[in-house]
Amino acid sequence: MTRPLTDRDLQLIQLYARCRLGLSPQAFYSKWGVSHELIAAICSRSPVTVHRWFLQGQDYRAPSASDLRHLALMDFMLEHFEMMPSDLMAMLCAGVALNASEEFRDTST
Repeated sequence: MTRPLTDRDLQLIQLYARCRLGLSPQAFYSKWGVSHELIAAICSRSPVTVHRWFLQGQDYRAPSASDLRHLALMDFMLEHFEMMPSDLMAMLCAGVALNASEEFRDTST
């Protein structure tokens, strides 16, 4: 059974719809030093598609807003992973082993 949306839910949806969260592949690549293959995995694209995002001229292909959002979310997760509760990671990454987020946490702090 579906849950009816509350006014708060509708406000959250409007906020999300107006959010222009995005990070270019070039900025992500420069910041994290990842390969085109890793960017492809993050965005669920082929490495050839990602390679075209870095080209100039006729063979250039622009990433979609969805691709930019994936990269921005991954950047956020890389920056703030240590502060994210394990249960939140488990909800975000459903289907991944529940302890997977714990095994990568820095326990030296």
